[in-house]
Amino acid sequence: MIKAVEEEFNYLDERFADIQMLRYRLPEFSKLTLDQKQLIYCLSKATLYGRDITFDQFGKYNLRIRKMLETIYVYVQRDRFSDQKILFSDQRGNNNSQRNKLEDEYNGLEQYLKQVWFASGIYHHYACDKFAPLFSETFLREVTMKIDPKLLPLKEGESVEAMLDELCPIIFNPTIQPKRVNKSDGIDIVRESACNFYDGVEQHEVEAFYAQMKLDDVNKKLSVSDSSSVEQSPIQQYGAPSYGLNSTLIKENGIIREDVWRLNGKYGAAIEKIVYWLEQAKKYAENDQQRHVISLLIKYYTSGDLRDFDVYSIEWLKEQDARIDFINGFIEVYGDPMGLKGSWEGIVEYKDLDATHRTQTISTNAQWFEDHSPVNPMFRKEKVKGVTANVICAAMLGGDEYPASAIGINLPNADWIRAEYGSKSVTISNLTHAYDMAAKGNGFREEFVIDKETCLLMDKYADITDNLHTDLHECLGHGSGRLLPETDPDALKNYGNTIEEARADLFGLYYIADDKLLELGLLADKEAYKAQYYGYMMNGLLTQQVRIKPGKQIEESHMQNRALIAQWAMELGKEDKVVELIKRMDTTTGKEKTYVRINDYAALRRIFAQELAEIQRIKSEGDFESARKLVERYAIQLDSNIHEEVLCRYNRLNIAPYKGFVNPVLKPVHNGKGDVVDIIVDYSETYTEQMLRYSREYQTL
Repeated sequence: MIKAVEEEFNYLDERFADIQMLRYRLPEFSKLTLDQKQLIYCLSKATLYGRDITFDQFGKYNLRIRKMLETIYVYVQRDRFSDQKILFSDQRGNNNSQRNKLEDEYNGLEQYLKQVWFASGIYHHYACDKFAPLFSETFLREVTMKIDPKLLPLKEGESVEAMLDELCPIIFNPTIQPKRVNKSDGIDIVRESACNFYDGVEQHEVEAFYAQMKLDDVNKKLSVSDSSSVEQSPIQQYGAPSYGLNSTLIKENGIIREDVWRLNGKYGAAIEKIVYWLEQAKKYAENDQQRHVISLLIKYYTSGDLRDFDVYSIEWLKEQDARIDFINGFIEVYGDPMGLKGSWEGIVEYKDLDATHRTQTISTNAQWFEDHSPVNPMFRKEKVKGVTANVICAAMLGGDEYPASAIGINLPNADWIRAEYGSKSVTISNLTHAYDMAAKGNGFREEFVIDKETCLLMDKYADITDNLHTDLHECLGHGSGRLLPETDPDALKNYGNTIEEARADLFGLYYIADDKLLELGLLADKEAYKAQYYGYMMNGLLTQQVRIKPGKQIEESHMQNRALIAQWAMELGKEDKVVELIKRMDTTTGKEKTYVRINDYAALRRIFAQELAEIQRIKSEGDFESARKLVERYAIQLDSNIHEEVLCRYNRLNIAPYKGFVNPVLKPVHNGKGDVVDIIVDYSETYTEQMLRYSREYQTL
């Protein structure tokens, strides 16, 4: 647990646009053995070398734009503080007004670059809209033309003018590739999304390609089953792979094929570095199984075969004894409108031994929770297998988990592996602690919670119930339930991520009010769950809207999930006024404010049970049409008046709606012979310093 004197640690770094950067601590790191520290160091290197992959996945032009802007940023910084100024000089008759305009242009470029760093590209990390630059194309062209062309990311034989002619429309024209992920109903979501997972193909071609691949695998499995071969093939031994997870689907000369991400293939230069540091990590593995797992990951990176990834995932699940663990690879599919392609991510972690007692208590009782779920028994698992859960401390974040990171993770994602082998769940305690410390005294609850009584309830129980809900969501929610044998895991298509997150959230909401948690000693007060219910409904109905720009809709899967649950619950309880939105006059501003009022918490739990039962049915049966109707009805649209009100109230509080993290710096300490005798943690690096250093040290593509 985190025991250091908090005032000695500064959790806040810089703030820009809608983002507040935070630092996170590595508690108990100094007490790890040298080999454990060395293992974390090597795995951290493997995590940081995937950075360029994520940038490229999130947009075709992201890497070139980032490199160009970084060159400009460094050039202008030097020019501003040099004795022989070029851009900011008084030559050509620059007056103060002109100089101030140049400063404004440069400041706009600086903010844009920081946003690009944060989002791994030119699209907002949550809303997926293209950033609107606060600097002009004229300024960009003028300053770029003053830079040595050798420093710019030019293609072979390309001029600076040609580079600008290609990149400027991407940056400045809001109609060109406006969204990274566009899942709007009634469009070709592949062609209308700027993410770099597809090249030249349309949605119907993607669907047909992978449908045929699945059919071919079924036929192969049937063929192998009829053979007299004694030795099982991979098709017999393992279930269906995560089709398309690690490839770009491209169309060339009318032929559609996969360009697989692997060593000696696409992204090979980055993967080569990742593999090198994974090989180094094997030297410090805590046990033979951990060493075996790392070897299997290397094998998968080398072959690109998703069957190898499945074998790795199964063996990764079996490793339970080590204190250190990691995630490294093409994992989550939220960045693909089709929900197929995995964004690259990495996390290095070590167990928070004290807090892990909570999650292990939950996981050891997984069968009880499954058996008492309010869903139809035919959709429950008869036997829950391999559910393990730990509270961990993040030691390094990378790729799609950096700078913004999840606070809970449940893997693997393959439904058949979950069913046969189980899953690992983690709750990341040092990140949630950093969030909590940064939020102290910001006035949020006083502004949005309906009354002092509810505020006091949340002050007392919100932190513990938030953590517990995350545990239930990750440890049990994602691993609960089962698909019917004939159900295609991808049947819900572009609505699948939203439905899956709603399923896990509802599982947590239903059980956080259960007496079983009191019996297990996870909660001490029967009324504590009300803090979670109120906070969840307030977020889903009101406060998460601060993350949406005026005139926009809800598009990110986790936000859609929360809106779906809350709006649907309010409608289901409308007749009895279980949950209401009420108006009260603010005597200070003379304007009405909207608040959530929960009149019957017990009835709300029954509604959550009803929702969970239906969401699980949709998932189990692959009912695409019901998923579409729920999401389109409850999860996307906003009331423009309430949205405007929430934005104004947040603006008065001056709270950044998004948070991200600056990684600690791990520094080896050498003795006189050059041997590593320790690894220490440095928290002093700023966000900008870190991003520029990462671009220098970990650039591969």
